[in-house]
Amino acid sequence: MTEQLQELMGQGSEALYDIRTHAPGPGGSLPLTPEQLLHAPSGELFGLTQNVGMGWKPGKLKGKQYLLLSTQGGIRKEDGSPVALGYHTGHWEVGLLMQAAAREVTDSGGVPFAGYVSDPCDGRSQGTEGMFDSLPYRNDAAIVLRRLARSLPTRRGVLGIATCDKGLPAMMMALAGLPDLPSVIVPGGVTLPPTEGEDAGKIQTIGARYANGELSLEAAADLGCRACATPGGGCQFLGTAATSQVVAEALGMTVPHAALAPSGQPVWEEMARQSARAMMAMEAQGLRMKHILTDKAIHNAMAVHAAFGGSTNLLLHIPAVAHAAGLRIPTVQDWIRINKSVPRLVSVLPNGPEYHPTVRVFLAGGVPEVMLHLRRLGVLHLDAVTASGETVDAVLNWWESSERRRRMKRLLLELDGIDADDVILSPERARQRGLTSTVTFPMGNVAPEGSVIKSTSIDPSVVGEDGVYRHRGQAKVFTSEKAAIAAIKQGGIAAGDVLVLIGRGPSGTGMEETYQLTSALKHLPFGKFVSLLTDARFSGVSTGACIGHAGPEALAGGPIGKLRDGDIIDIVVDRNELEGSIHFIGREGELLSPEEGARVLASRPPHPGLAPDPLLPQDTRLWAALQAASGGTWAGSIYDVDRIVAVLEAGLKALEPKVSTEPTEQTEQTDR
Repeated sequence: MTEQLQELMGQGSEALYDIRTHAPGPGGSLPLTPEQLLHAPSGELFGLTQNVGMGWKPGKLKGKQYLLLSTQGGIRKEDGSPVALGYHTGHWEVGLLMQAAAREVTDSGGVPFAGYVSDPCDGRSQGTEGMFDSLPYRNDAAIVLRRLARSLPTRRGVLGIATCDKGLPAMMMALAGLPDLPSVIVPGGVTLPPTEGEDAGKIQTIGARYANGELSLEAAADLGCRACATPGGGCQFLGTAATSQVVAEALGMTVPHAALAPSGQPVWEEMARQSARAMMAMEAQGLRMKHILTDKAIHNAMAVHAAFGGSTNLLLHIPAVAHAAGLRIPTVQDWIRINKSVPRLVSVLPNGPEYHPTVRVFLAGGVPEVMLHLRRLGVLHLDAVTASGETVDAVLNWWESSERRRRMKRLLLELDGIDADDVILSPERARQRGLTSTVTFPMGNVAPEGSVIKSTSIDPSVVGEDGVYRHRGQAKVFTSEKAAIAAIKQGGIAAGDVLVLIGRGPSGTGMEETYQLTSALKHLPFGKFVSLLTDARFSGVSTGACIGHAGPEALAGGPIGKLRDGDIIDIVVDRNELEGSIHFIGREGELLSPEEGARVLASRPPHPGLAPDPLLPQDTRLWAALQAASGGTWAGSIYDVDRIVAVLEAGLKALEPKVSTEPTEQTEQTDR
């Protein structure tokens, strides 16, 4: 033990004992006034002492104070080399955005403050127990970010800098919940694809492709090394990270043409300075978050989501932002209505038809370019106000004739030889290219509350000429993602199967994301002939006939939890009408009507293997209960405090011991 301690503590040096017990303190004096000393709270006065203690010059303390919040992770040297790694590239470089914004505030005479709530990487946690914390983390982070903002009572505005799957939705929820503050979102941008190689979505399938003989060990190692070609930004496809950036801009929470900027480049850093100027202008003009986040803004975000063909995870995040802002939560009917009226216009990874990386979407004009097309279709609320201080209509007028628009499109042609109009298509051109609307919500006796499929991502070769995907196949039921991926790698899943994964909703795993399954099926030759059905959710980069969010979830008594191997599942998805159904219709040689199938499922016990994951954290169990009391996943997995309090009060009342009204013997004697 002595040797171990000696090794641990080291030899030391004389410098260890060069210790001071007092110091002269900062020079100068605080710029106090008699009124402050008489009326300001002690915390505000002590805050000034803290500020100069950190090195801020006393003579520069009178400026307005602004708070910069970010999801920064890792420890990065000035030259960009790592001291300690972050969880993902998305939060690795955002400190540069913080510095650019802070300098802009300082140069304008303000006093910037900075706080951090980092975020996890959904790609890193795929297929692991880390995924059990993914969706619940969003609510936790939003709470902490709001607490940080409220804990600096002197802040006059908030800048939220975030990039990826959970950090950016959490930041949007946090700022939405601060309606009386001027606030602006700064999207953290995207990483570049390798000059030769694969994108960060496809690269997550190297294990499945190697197992099926589609990829050599050497190729997997080489491709995996180069997939993230630059060190910062979200992944190169329109997954949850990129879609969240797009939605933040469509909500009006960013400056124009902010989403999907290439991380680390001058145009990206300038966005931070523009955002800081916008925040300070909002404060001066009396413009607050409640003026930006309105029901009209929510509608615009849903329309832009449909036009981009964005991640289905935003069906969880947009309602959560609406709830945080005190707005009406969009319903399934709202999503159906908007997706039927808004065509998909963007050709991008992972949807296609051409698999352009997100940086090309930025150069093609990004969100403003898409909104120009939507304005012509008359599907936007043009009077919605944005963080620029201007309406959507005014922003689009500027964009349409701007030099920035012309030069960005020219750069795309010069650098990659790509015509911008082949990345962001007109409605007429999109129709000619066969682009279909984004999502469909199939219902049936397996999912009576509904489900979600990114129907635009079904492989066109397995869709009928009438635009309808039809699949009738035998179920292969799994109660863990590990067992399902093992079956895919070991030949247990074949063309024609319906892979059913149950017990992976909020109560089972925190509603884990099952991208390793969807990606494996996407990049294996037989995968397009397999349908996937689950009560879990999918990554934004997922493609194929993948049906998630099946409700009720299996552990809440949903019929999906009663399916067995060999059951015949009938799936119909109309990609043109955005209608669909999922029915259990019996077993081989004994087909039933959907109504008969519903009765059979109702009489069955749950699958014998159905249970919450034994490694489900207690924190996630609590989240699952709270979001269930608040309306569940269809309400955005939110915390509806009034509803939760009502449920707790009713529960406590039900648990109280019954007080008997019958007189006891002792009472009778006392009465006598």
